[in-house]
Amino acid sequence: MPSSSGGWTAGGRSLADLILTLKKLTELGIDFVSLTEAFDTTTPTGRALASMLAVFAEFEREILSERVKAGIAQAQSKGRTLGRPVSVANKAVEVRSLYRKDKLTKSEIARNLGISRTSVRRLLQTSR
Repeated sequence: MPSSSGGWTAGGRSLADLILTLKKLTELGIDFVSLTEAFDTTTPTGRALASMLAVFAEFEREILSERVKAGIAQAQSKGRTLGRPVSVANKAVEVRSLYRKDKLTKSEIARNLGISRTSVRRLLQTSR
């Protein structure tokens, strides 16, 4: 069952999206025919073009992956910390000690440990 479109790039933000959409349409038994480009999956030429697009989509993904890995390696070589920030939960014992033994205020504890006052309050609430 052919389907028509105003353009084969209109439905996909990237080549990978386009290939995924074409694959889903094919699985549903729907052929794709573009009204503005010479792209028609009902013909051998159209199916060949779709296959070539799939190859380029895979190439695009691999290039992106290589760039991300290179960026991560460069950041690590410069000593940058990657990933999620360290949790303040590992400071819970210290927070409780400063609050109970040293009688510091929540604001003072937050300033001393470099964490937010809300984090101090939460850590104290969970220790009750």
